[in-house]
Amino acid sequence: MNRRDFLIKSSMAASLPLAMSTSGQALSMANQTKQAAVSRQAGSLTWLDGQAPHLNAGQTWGQPWRKGQLQKSQPLCLVNKQGNKVAVQSWPTAYWPDGSVKWTAHAVAANADLGESFKVMAGKGPAVELPVKVSNNSQHIVLENGVFSCLIPRSGQYIIKKLERNGKVIAQNATLVGLRQDQPVNEPDSQAMVESFVSRIEQAEIEQSGPIKAVVKISGTQRTESGRDWLPFTLRLTVYAGGESVQLSHSFIYDGDDQKDFISGLGLRFDVVQRDELYNRHVRFVGQGEGLWAESPQGITGLRRDPGKLVRDAQIAGIATPPLNEWDERVSSRMHWIPVWNDYTLSQLNANGFNLKKRTKAGHAWIDSDQGQRASGVAYLGGASGGILFGMRDFWQLHPVQIDIRNAGADIAQATLWFWSPEAPAMDVRFYHDGMGQETHEQQLDALNITYEDYEPGFGSAYGVARTSSFSLFVLDATPSRTDTIAMADTIRQPAQIVAAPQDYLASGVFGGLFSLPDRTNPEKSAIEDRLDWQVDYYHKQVDQRHWYGFWNFGDIMHTYDTDRHVWRYDVGGYAWDNSELSPDLWLWYSFLRTGDATTFRLAENMTRHNRDVDMYHAGKFKGLGTRHNVQHWGCSAKQLRISTAAYRRFHYYLTGDERTGDVLNEVINADEALAALNPTRKVAQHNPLPGKAKIGVGTDFGSAAANWLTAWERTGDKKYRQWLERAMRVIGDHPLGFFAGAFGYEPSTKTLLPYPNVEPSLSHLNSVFGLIEVCTELNQLIDVPQFKAAWLKYGRLYSAPRAEQEAAMGVAFKGNSLTVAHSRLTAYVAQQEGDRALAKRAWHEFAKEWGGKHQPGTQHIAGPQVLNPIDEAPWLSTNDAAQWGLAAIQNLALIGESLD
Repeated sequence: MNRRDFLIKSSMAASLPLAMSTSGQALSMANQTKQAAVSRQAGSLTWLDGQAPHLNAGQTWGQPWRKGQLQKSQPLCLVNKQGNKVAVQSWPTAYWPDGSVKWTAHAVAANADLGESFKVMAGKGPAVELPVKVSNNSQHIVLENGVFSCLIPRSGQYIIKKLERNGKVIAQNATLVGLRQDQPVNEPDSQAMVESFVSRIEQAEIEQSGPIKAVVKISGTQRTESGRDWLPFTLRLTVYAGGESVQLSHSFIYDGDDQKDFISGLGLRFDVVQRDELYNRHVRFVGQGEGLWAESPQGITGLRRDPGKLVRDAQIAGIATPPLNEWDERVSSRMHWIPVWNDYTLSQLNANGFNLKKRTKAGHAWIDSDQGQRASGVAYLGGASGGILFGMRDFWQLHPVQIDIRNAGADIAQATLWFWSPEAPAMDVRFYHDGMGQETHEQQLDALNITYEDYEPGFGSAYGVARTSSFSLFVLDATPSRTDTIAMADTIRQPAQIVAAPQDYLASGVFGGLFSLPDRTNPEKSAIEDRLDWQVDYYHKQVDQRHWYGFWNFGDIMHTYDTDRHVWRYDVGGYAWDNSELSPDLWLWYSFLRTGDATTFRLAENMTRHNRDVDMYHAGKFKGLGTRHNVQHWGCSAKQLRISTAAYRRFHYYLTGDERTGDVLNEVINADEALAALNPTRKVAQHNPLPGKAKIGVGTDFGSAAANWLTAWERTGDKKYRQWLERAMRVIGDHPLGFFAGAFGYEPSTKTLLPYPNVEPSLSHLNSVFGLIEVCTELNQLIDVPQFKAAWLKYGRLYSAPRAEQEAAMGVAFKGNSLTVAHSRLTAYVAQQEGDRALAKRAWHEFAKEWGGKHQPGTQHIAGPQVLNPIDEAPWLSTNDAAQWGLAAIQNLALIGESLD
């Protein structure tokens, strides 16, 4: 085999290029995941992608429970398909109002014998064979899992001081590194000052202490050469029992001056101890799919003289070669003439191309080694006696990225995994235009009428946005085989996920039960199911065709299409990045819950991992708020609770146990306090009926705050959050206009809603389409406030009612009650709650009024001179349409589906 051979995991060998195309693989995977969704059985846990991973590096997942089914103190065990108990670590993540457990999270050891399906049940399970042991003192925290140990300092620059295996230090001195410059070098006459920075630990704490999973949380900042501390970060290190890897999740907040703080490099750097002869050392890069580049710093293949087949085969395989005296003497006596390649760089500066180069040492030319499309972001540095295989999740998707290996021929080699490549242009987060004279609110509102962009000076700032990158370091006692290298790369680039069956999510009653299983029992339902499936597939393909990738962009989708240019309106005000506008997050998560489809899960997870970081503020004057849709994710001046709400993120946390998402849920518990400093309707509502008090809208504001409090209540069981909810519900329910009151005064310090005097009935088409329907459904299930429920039912009945009915009930016929399809599910909720079959028929009529039946699933394929690359387009479909049509379809089927029979 040559250096670009790889082994198919079925053990059939093949020789394919490093950058093997995966378009066929993608279609095959889509079909496999659909089959996996169909095969999920009630009562059993399965792998998201349908099959157990080739390498299980340790897993964490979440599982729902019916009210009263599981008590907090009740032990749980894991049973595989063969009936054997498997060690499991379990902890509650949410509770029902009666104190019973609503959600649990579970962890299993690396290489646990799970098979294709398994289940969690009551009972005591066995102890894990190689438990994680955690010890600590004032200087260090040590994690030991029976395979390797990890020494974590409590202060200083190193996040990992040592990684040891079998008594040998394999790697050491892991630190976060970066580069900052005061000007963007791509501008004319730029003479940028560049300085480096490294991590500085402020706190290290043990979050979980095993025995199967241990987590250490590090908080700190980056310190520049000039002594400035900035870019606060949180980094978690996770170790599983019996595993070979330490998993890292790094989140940082941008807190710079966007006019002079341009990040030109962000990376994770560590040293690898080299003990082997130069020719028994190895460098490997995983390309696209199963492509592999593998060489030794001192290669002995392809020479003019042959050292012998056994020698060559050993080096290619990554195992120790025979002793030098067994080689052909014509080679062994001339080893000093063979160049040693010390330095390697793989750079991926965009989503569709990477380059691999190497050099012998600084001061000499780089030699191009290979190139391809999408690198996996996984490499190995070490020798026959051990080393580190390392990589980054979503590597090429989060470009520009890079992997550097330096001094591979020295006793201490160095690896840097750059999650912002220093070869790329510096990160530029300045606002994209100069305001064009929009100084007053009147001017800004007028501009809004043409560009759909809500601009305001000083509001398009990236100060406080965040980003998370995930890494894995495999601590190995030998160079891995090519097959094992690919298996480890698979676990890094797309981690396996365990999920429950849709039947079990539904039966548990979580998330309001606002979904049902797919139903094709008649032509009408079948057509709806086809459209639901098609929408997910369409956006899945659009992500790749439209290249919705990049450090700040990956995970989001675009808002509205431009039929003339055959592009999404990426450069037109509020029509560009969606930023959760009209709840695509909810649509995708509810779609997954009812289908178990892996493609849907990945779309939803990527969106959550993006939106929880980039589309909301984690520091600064807008902390706790999110940003409305815009050309840049932080560009719009509408900073609102409706974007940062926990309603969109709690799905991911409960399904995966992701600690970073849990952090963000905690961040927004008191996000409503921002209403005291920033009135979301400041440009259109100048009069304040309660001077000195904040304003809280009864729709997007209350719904978002309520979701934040509800999530905090169920996560902790703390009754104060229930009290906040119940008090607010009573104020709304006791108001004569209920939800038609529009808004209330607000006292954030006490979470108190204050009725405005002398208000007229009003509504907004946006009130209910950012999670209010979903959160009110749950509130009415969990907290008995009859007047609140009555107010909600009244709102739902009248929103889309005939004008005469509105006038009879409220004295006025409403204007602005558009988004009829979206609100049809609110009509359906009232019909279901009150057993009103006539209202159920009205709901279906409303559902079909705008989009239903008008646009059948399908796209047109565009190629040739009209577009840069061939694309599929459905020009009638916006993200608003897709998300709200999808939610309406899912919830109508769940609430009143029988009325279609």
